[in-house]
Amino acid sequence: MRHHGAHAAPAHDDERLSTHVQRIAAALGQAGDEVAPELVAASLADIAQVEKRLALGVDRTVVALVGGTGSGKSSLFNAISRLRFADVGAIRPTTDRAAACVWGGSATELLDFLEVSDHRRIGRESVLDADEEQALHGLVLLDMPDHDSVAEAHADQVDRLLPLVDMLIWVVDPQKYADHALHDRYLRALADRQEAMLVLVNQVDTIPAAAVPRVVESVRDLLRADGLGGVEVITTSAVTGQGIADVREILALTVARSSTAARTAEAEIGAVARRLRAAVGKDEPALGSSEVAAAAGELSRAAGVGSVADSVRAAVERVRSSALARPEPPATGAVEAVRGRWLAAATAGLPERWERAVTQAVPSAESLRGSVSSAVDGVPLPQVRRPALLALQVGGLALAALGVLALVLGAVGALGAGDLPGGVLLGVGAGLLVLGGASVVVARVSRGSQGERAAARYRQEVEERVGEVVRRELAAPTVAVLERHRTLRLALDAAAAQDG
Repeated sequence: MRHHGAHAAPAHDDERLSTHVQRIAAALGQAGDEVAPELVAASLADIAQVEKRLALGVDRTVVALVGGTGSGKSSLFNAISRLRFADVGAIRPTTDRAAACVWGGSATELLDFLEVSDHRRIGRESVLDADEEQALHGLVLLDMPDHDSVAEAHADQVDRLLPLVDMLIWVVDPQKYADHALHDRYLRALADRQEAMLVLVNQVDTIPAAAVPRVVESVRDLLRADGLGGVEVITTSAVTGQGIADVREILALTVARSSTAARTAEAEIGAVARRLRAAVGKDEPALGSSEVAAAAGELSRAAGVGSVADSVRAAVERVRSSALARPEPPATGAVEAVRGRWLAAATAGLPERWERAVTQAVPSAESLRGSVSSAVDGVPLPQVRRPALLALQVGGLALAALGVLALVLGAVGALGAGDLPGGVLLGVGAGLLVLGGASVVVARVSRGSQGERAAARYRQEVEERVGEVVRRELAAPTVAVLERHRTLRLALDAAAAQDG
């Protein structure tokens, strides 16, 4: 026989799809006005329909035996299920109500939806044959009403159920396989479902063995004429058991792949995701510590922090006291420029609604200006007087002066003018001069170094305070909006990926 391709068994399709649905719905709730209301409404309506479908359990695979009066499908139903449950008529073998055999659980909600009566349902597995029937776990096998029944309600029931099943098994008998009702009303109209279709030429035990190949080839010719050349044809007999094992193997392979309900739900979720994808950008703009630091630096400079730091450095370096420059409120234009550059970077690539949300979340330039001014004013100006260095410099100058005096007196003594120890005074003077000069140089270098450090500390503290303002008033509200955007984007990407 020619086997249908095997597929890996789906891992809890209903749970996986429910996760996607719930994730999109939750993300839409967080997105708020950043997605057009009419688009949200349409998407939530579609999601509600998918949830109804999921509630039925998409891990179930529904297979329907469909055939005309006397085709023997009820006997096949019993043979495939290995039970005697479906009606097998003696005089007029007509199936007037759908029956269902369920492998693994009750599938109550699904069978209610399919409108299969309670007394027409049976569970297949038991502790005695669970291993033998495990390959069909998740299968719901329907014995459908005869499609050619004189009762119009029977045909209507077939018409209603056919779109809901995952695989159609058409049962024909060797005498009526060319039935016009079967081909005209059903088979030709279902050409797009031939990959999920199987034709059983049943009751082959009622015709000579030599005639079976001719009947099968005639059936295949008719199927090709209906545009169903890809449909597999198997000969079966409920009496002899011929072909039953092959049918069960195909059913096992069908159960091993996602059900039509799962694939339909995937497609619907994917369609919702693709429709919503235009409402989000490809990614979120990158905003990190470097962008915060850059904005803080610009705002600090706009507040005159550079001039204040320069005045601190100069005041520490000088011996005389000097006034320090004072920070000023940053110019409104400068703050607007910083805010504008931030928004341009924070909204790059975002749709208009998300761009507007970021802009509205960030405080105005005037509010930002006030916060920056308060932050800068909150940093105290450093103490610029350094008494120890001043004492070192004054002492050094005094020592140098004494050294010069000693050198002069030593020179006088060396020339014999007066009773002075010239050599000693010259040595002492040179030593005092070197020591005093060194003290002055050390004091000057130290003042310069301490001035640089004081200016750097002041600048750093101001930029840290302004950085806190940037994080609080620019970064935090921006990130809050972008996180909502990211949540929706990732939910849509995940849903689109599983559909692809």
